[in-house]
Amino acid sequence: MLVPFFWALPWLLLPVLAAAFIRRRPTLDGWAPTEGADAPLVSVIVPARNEAHNVAECIRALRASTYPRLEILVIDDGSDDGTGARAREAAGDDSRVTVLDGEPLPAGWFGKPWACEQGVRRAGGDLIAFCDADMRAGPELVGRTVAALADRRAALLSAIPRQVLGGFWERVVMAQAGMLFLMRYPDAERVNCSPRTRDKIALGGYILVQRDAYLDAGGHRAVRGEVSEDMAIAQRFHALGLEPVLVHAERHLRVRMYRSLAEIAEGWGKNLVRSSGRTAPGPLGAFVPWLLVSGLFFFWLLPPLVLVRGALGIVGWPWVPAAVVAEGAAIAFWAAMYRRDGHNPLYALAVPLGALVMCGILLGSLLRRGTVTWKGRRYAAAAMEAGAG
Repeated sequence: MLVPFFWALPWLLLPVLAAAFIRRRPTLDGWAPTEGADAPLVSVIVPARNEAHNVAECIRALRASTYPRLEILVIDDGSDDGTGARAREAAGDDSRVTVLDGEPLPAGWFGKPWACEQGVRRAGGDLIAFCDADMRAGPELVGRTVAALADRRAALLSAIPRQVLGGFWERVVMAQAGMLFLMRYPDAERVNCSPRTRDKIALGGYILVQRDAYLDAGGHRAVRGEVSEDMAIAQRFHALGLEPVLVHAERHLRVRMYRSLAEIAEGWGKNLVRSSGRTAPGPLGAFVPWLLVSGLFFFWLLPPLVLVRGALGIVGWPWVPAAVVAEGAAIAFWAAMYRRDGHNPLYALAVPLGALVMCGILLGSLLRRGTVTWKGRRYAAAAMEAGAG
């Protein structure tokens, strides 16, 4: 009778492993916001392409910052949806906010690094923050990140936001993306302490850098052809001895990355395969995406598949009882994760669907590895990355 439990052991161990390894540290709550007239000027650069639905709220959130010395530079990167007009309306008469029309995209550049590069040219701060238009900064975010950067004596700080999940597909598929992230980076402090460059990561939604260190590293020009420019720049900093640090900022920063299944597929399709390849040594990076697909299949699709085959009379003892135990453990695990993040735990029942969609996204990205489509632009990613640096 113990045989099914033996075969289901990987699923039964999930909560134990999660409790042992997943940690939310360090957190921005550990640093009081930097204040006073002598605080360094922070230039916040917001690269925005076709972000009319996001940019106004992003700017209003940044304007509400309690940080005493702030300038906000919004780069309208060739938008055709009125992003620039929305940004100027949100800026109002606030002299701290400047909205710039971006220059045409040069050959060999991805759009976001190019927009960031243009923003840096106009930035006057000794500290520069890059903030995506879909980010919603709390009033103390900038002050706390400035304090954390100084206290940790880091050259770069990246903040982990709280993910806001709206519709069905976000809660089902984005949860899978979040789990893949936790599998690789369960503890931000371990990432910070690791001596290996491949362990370093930055989340491009909000990155704060020391200007001098950023320029020494070559800025965004050095990662101009990288799909995952945020991870690339963090790893470049570390390789040059300019330490990056990753912190949890869920109470001070939130984001709703995607609003439809099509956006999820396009967004993760461009990032996941290439960024995952950077996390393994040398030629092994090419196998990481396939390991992700295998892991998704094994943990979240195999048990329900065995149950279906059992219902059809194709398999029996001990596989069906083992699948029952495994699927029950998986549902309990995911229900706890959903409840922890404030979502209905019944979404745990849709985990196999989410895993199936994520497998499709990964496989689709692998099949079209030479090209990337994002925000209406098509890039020859493989050729650009070969010439980056």
